Amino acid sequence: MKDGQMGASNGVDEKFLKPYNPAETEDRIYRTWEESGFFNPDICIEKGVTEKDAEPFSIVLPPPNVTGTLHIGHAAMLAIEDILVRFNRMRGKRALWIPGTDHASIATQAKVENDIYKKEKKHRNDFTREELVKRIEQFAKESHDTIVKQLRKMGSSLDWSREAFTLDEKRSHAVRTAFKRMYDAGLVYRGYRAVNWDPKGQTTISDDEIVYVEERGTFYYLKYGPFVIGTARPETKFGDKYVVMHPADTRYAKYRDGQKLEIEWINGKITTTVIKDEAVDMNFGTGVMTITPWHSMADFEIAKRHKLDTEQIIDEHGRLLPVAQEFAQMKIAEARPKIVEKLREKGLLVKEEEYVHKVATAERTGGIIEPQIKLQWFVDVNKRFQFPGTWNYATGAYLPTLREWMHDALASKAIKIIPEYFDKTYFHWIENLHDWCISRQIWYGHRIPVWYRSTNAHGKSDGTTSDSRGVETYCGVESPEGDGWEQDPDTLDTWFSSGLWTFSTLGWPEESPDLHAYHPTNLLETGYDILFFWVARMILMSGFLLGDIPFHTVYLHGLVRDAKGRKMSKSLGNIIDPLHMIEKYGADATRLSLVIGATPGADMRLSEERVRGYKHFANKLWNMTRFVLEHGAADADVANRELTDIDQKFLAEFETLTKDVTADIENYRLYLAAEKLYHYAWHQFADVIIEESKPILKTGDEKAKRSRKDLLIHIFANLIKLLHPFTPFVTEEIWQSMPPPPGKNTRGLLMVSPWPKV
Repeated sequence: MKDGQMGASNGVDEKFLKPYNPAETEDRIYRTWEESGFFNPDICIEKGVTEKDAEPFSIVLPPPNVTGTLHIGHAAMLAIEDILVRFNRMRGKRALWIPGTDHASIATQAKVENDIYKKEKKHRNDFTREELVKRIEQFAKESHDTIVKQLRKMGSSLDWSREAFTLDEKRSHAVRTAFKRMYDAGLVYRGYRAVNWDPKGQTTISDDEIVYVEERGTFYYLKYGPFVIGTARPETKFGDKYVVMHPADTRYAKYRDGQKLEIEWINGKITTTVIKDEAVDMNFGTGVMTITPWHSMADFEIAKRHKLDTEQIIDEHGRLLPVAQEFAQMKIAEARPKIVEKLREKGLLVKEEEYVHKVATAERTGGIIEPQIKLQWFVDVNKRFQFPGTWNYATGAYLPTLREWMHDALASKAIKIIPEYFDKTYFHWIENLHDWCISRQIWYGHRIPVWYRSTNAHGKSDGTTSDSRGVETYCGVESPEGDGWEQDPDTLDTWFSSGLWTFSTLGWPEESPDLHAYHPTNLLETGYDILFFWVARMILMSGFLLGDIPFHTVYLHGLVRDAKGRKMSKSLGNIIDPLHMIEKYGADATRLSLVIGATPGADMRLSEERVRGYKHFANKLWNMTRFVLEHGAADADVANRELTDIDQKFLAEFETLTKDVTADIENYRLYLAAEKLYHYAWHQFADVIIEESKPILKTGDEKAKRSRKDLLIHIFANLIKLLHPFTPFVTEEIWQSMPPPPGKNTRGLLMVSPWPKV
């Protein structure tokens, strides 16, 4: 069918004479959906479009950070999740999609602090905690309101009556409850350990929040007594008083563990101690190394095993301490060349080599990570706990660790990851899992629910413990009674609260009907880049707190890149704004561009030309509608009609398509389902069936005409249903423009119409 060839007749709405205009349609259609209440499965049951005992289908929206606006990656996530929710709703299930946003503590505070400094030249410490938090909350509220509008623009059929925020009172209560239960079980503890310190953000961060940036640098070989050691960081070596080698290394057999050696070092003579440890790689460099326990995770573990001293060399602001003598108070970048020059003058610099290495930086601030030994809160992933559920550990004969539970939940196939090749990545991460540092030195977020006071000033209270320093400690869901208490100043890692998301949004820790009906959720759909940030931690939290999995399936989508395969960034000027695409081409076109060709787990390329192309598809459907309404009738029950042989063939082909598309969506092959529907609509229905219908409807006999009219309306009405999850706006507008079926006064809403059956 050639676009624009057919004129209006037979009472066809005049709007079909013009090209489809999403700007005139989409906001109105979304208001109609929202006012119907059908985003809420309870309303669907109440109004009779869903059976009370229907099978549930639930998804929680991965909550966007309240740090600004949605990006194209969010748009891809929304398109995928909305397709699945609309599909399952049309299949008669109690489809629940819970919306929400994330306070994203570090990211949000960093954004506000940067804005304040640009405008007012003020830093965090120029404010009280309460003043800064108030300003962050105002920014978060404005960002939330913007994000919610954008979610609606994408056509997201979210149940807004159940909207949540990771820092609202219900979620805060859930976080305090979770922390208290883990604290009482001994899974949460406070202690000194080497952590990732961000000097720029002035907080600890987790391993997963590190971005490694490749850079060219210098590797130095230094004379350390009778040994040669290698390092990229000579500025940390002032406190090195242990030399470590593998106990099986024959090159150093004459040195015994614990042996003392007097050597010349950076600031004069020192006594160093020989340590034999299997952690040393005999094949790397000279097979011998010195350790800086305060500023290296690996060195800290060696020091802990051998009960060695630790000494801080660099402070929390990235400046050298007095142990560095004349280099004290210098920043690392300033001090390093001067230290190297001193080593050269003393004859301790053996050689230098240029090399390419990866530098650890903080994802949110860009600061270069400096490991530090700090007093922090941790989750113990290797401590056994009493499993509360009825899963594999129901007998109580075996108590798992959190690490074992996280492994077994996937290994048992209770949880399935799509695509499956991410299983190997997940298991590798679990095998190398360290205790999770959950405290952050920032002001915005869930404050750790622990309080302290001196036992010398106050008698002990119920529910408290005291240590050798005479400090009384209280952990509770609510604040302690009595005077003199001071709350821990740290806040929790934002992934702690996000880890509760599948069940805190359903009412936990209260016994709620939603929790019983919709948990575990059917699906978690998210980017592969937060498999460990979020997915693994939700499995951890639900295992300990509920004794169950948080979801049955994890669908991982890839990153959206530009047409050349590059990551989108402001510096490259290649960012595609989904809201801009919606304004120009409509939400349906934007959604299709993000689904067709997007296989799970694989990055996809996107260009504005691609989005524009799918705008033409929406207009094609518009023109197909005009032809069908001019020549078709109300919905035909083709099973009770006499069709010609050729129409029987066309009907059989369409039923095969219906089966295939249904199976594809059920098995999360959305990219295949969308592509099949696109090609069928354009190249089979429009180019073949409609083109062949023109002479039949004009000059054919009555039987052929009647058969073809019945076929046209039957296939078209059901094709619109199949397309609805992918292109909800244009299909709903078309559906409302079609005459009602026999015996009815209205068509009702397409979003709750039954899915086509063969």
